[in-house]
Amino acid sequence: MPPTSMVCTSCRNLISTEEKRCPYCGAYRPGLWGMGPALNRLFGTKIDILALIPTACIALFVLSLLLDLGAALDTRGGLFGILSPGMSALFALGMTVNLPQLSAPWWTVFTSIYLHGGLLHILFNVLWIRQLGPQVGEFYGPARFFIIFTAGGVLGFVASNILSGAPTMGASGAIFGLFGALIVYGRWHGGSLSMMTHQVWQWAIILLIFGFMMSRVNNYAHIGGFVGGYLTARLLVSGTNRGEGRLIILLALVCIVITAAGFGLSFYDFFLR
Repeated sequence: MPPTSMVCTSCRNLISTEEKRCPYCGAYRPGLWGMGPALNRLFGTKIDILALIPTACIALFVLSLLLDLGAALDTRGGLFGILSPGMSALFALGMTVNLPQLSAPWWTVFTSIYLHGGLLHILFNVLWIRQLGPQVGEFYGPARFFIIFTAGGVLGFVASNILSGAPTMGASGAIFGLFGALIVYGRWHGGSLSMMTHQVWQWAIILLIFGFMMSRVNNYAHIGGFVGGYLTARLLVSGTNRGEGRLIILLALVCIVITAAGFGLSFYDFFLR
């Protein structure tokens, strides 16, 4: 039987899934921006927006492998080449690139966030999303979380396309954006959260150094993603004690629509045009 209660993502109090506004903190449509009850009835279980991102990444990774099985089963790439999708499959799904002889449509800076170039690539990123996502979602709320995640990924790829232009994909820029968001939140609220800020800085710096020590790592996207997430969080953090209003929800929905439409357009452009 579908659940009739849920935890408000803004204040963490238990409320009814039918509530249009949280009676404790005033958050508008706390049940997955108003879609929670309908989705609960449709699927018979609770829908968690924070779990949908790694699920989407995994589903698209599997699809990219199926689109080019020959490339996926090629073992010549060594450890980092295990289960690597072919370039044609990644372009079909919306990988971004900005070279003189080859450039991708603007929406690929959104779709590339959810594509990955190998088994280790997606495992590493999904683990970090599952590690950081619940914390950022708890601090900011799910709509702000998705805006920050998207902004980090998009600005990371914009930086990469300007400074490098090489074909690229992956959620690591968005993940660095989550690092930036946690730092902003810790500095804004201070107190016991200051220790968290120092720890997150250490994680971000270690991962950035690790990226410079390895080949085929898009450090432009990492740095751009961190800056994008940090700046976006600076704009959003002052409202974290007031719940998520209609403008925040609208912005999050715009991010979802652009991303979903981008996948459709990429697929159409590659296969049907």
